[in-house]
Amino acid sequence: MNYYINHKSQPKPAALSHTDAQSVQRAMRFHQTIPGYAPTPLVALPALARELGVAKLWVKDESQRFGLNAFKGLGGSWAIARWMGEKLGLEGEQFTFQALTDPKAREKLGEITFVTATDGNHGRGVAWAARELGCRAVVYLPKGSAQERLDNILALGAQAEITDLNYDDAVRLAARKGEENGWVLIQDTAWPGYEQIPAWIMEGYTTLAGEIFEQLAQAGEEPPTHLFLQAGVGSFAGAVLGSALCRWGKDCPVTCIVEPDQADCLYRTARAADGKLHPVTGEMNSMMAGLCCGEPCTLAWDILGPCADAFLSCSDDYAALGMRLLGRPRGGDPAIVSGESGAAGVGALAGVLQEEGLHDLRWTLGLDERSRVLCISTEGDTDRANYQKILQASK
Repeated sequence: MNYYINHKSQPKPAALSHTDAQSVQRAMRFHQTIPGYAPTPLVALPALARELGVAKLWVKDESQRFGLNAFKGLGGSWAIARWMGEKLGLEGEQFTFQALTDPKAREKLGEITFVTATDGNHGRGVAWAARELGCRAVVYLPKGSAQERLDNILALGAQAEITDLNYDDAVRLAARKGEENGWVLIQDTAWPGYEQIPAWIMEGYTTLAGEIFEQLAQAGEEPPTHLFLQAGVGSFAGAVLGSALCRWGKDCPVTCIVEPDQADCLYRTARAADGKLHPVTGEMNSMMAGLCCGEPCTLAWDILGPCADAFLSCSDDYAALGMRLLGRPRGGDPAIVSGESGAAGVGALAGVLQEEGLHDLRWTLGLDERSRVLCISTEGDTDRANYQKILQASK
């Protein structure tokens, strides 16, 4: 594990407007109108907390989100809904899933095709949202994607294929195809000139944070002292950290951003500290497929750059460790099925707390027996063959 401690300037980033309390409530209100909506569990793991030497550990289990085995449907559904809602002039309490699927609304909008690139979970979420809202979806996956992830997207009625491109080039392909065919690009990363839809996607992710706030309050729990958030382009991590900043202010948890060492664009950008984004190019061969993104999301970086406390660049061993800790619990903790990307935060936390060579990092982050740590398992076993292989391997 390599790490960089961020020397934060602590400004109020403009991007926090996408994650403030109003945004959280707006996104949650819409998601609650979708058939099958339910908050995903916030699971306490007291035995693992004791083993790792912290006071409390919670894991938000996103494998149970809308039957999609990952959290990404939150962003895709909100962005597609916002695009449709603007075309229809729907606002406030009128803006519901039922209003968007009304036959008169569908007739007014006509046939719509949404296009995206994905490592798997985002494309599945877009395909599901498009189907539920009566639209078409076209999805491009990077080379090396698991066949199971492609099959899951095809099963939702989308047109999809695995390309011979890396993730970032697949994004460029989706953008080009959208322009050529008049399709609407629903991409979970931003760049200059393409920011509104990625901002909506980040807003959609804040439903997850809103649920956490309510679940902690209902249980009478104090807020966490530490957050471990995995990142690809950074949209998810930026949405959660931004929501936490808007909710808790100066009491916001110490936040660590976790990336695969094969695709650590945020870590490299933070370490360079030169005001420029530093992409990773070429092959990105981590098994953390959902995090294998080489170019940071500009909107996410506007939050993570000034506000995250540390950036961790981790080998696949940490993801595997997290998968086993959650999937093979000890001491009466419930099992959590967490995939390669989903378990990265827990694996990194365990490494920081237990590895002798990371003592200075533990001290700097203030991780000790009084710490209350929150991690988010962003996916279940989206590659079941690899999940079983990892779980059955020895420690």
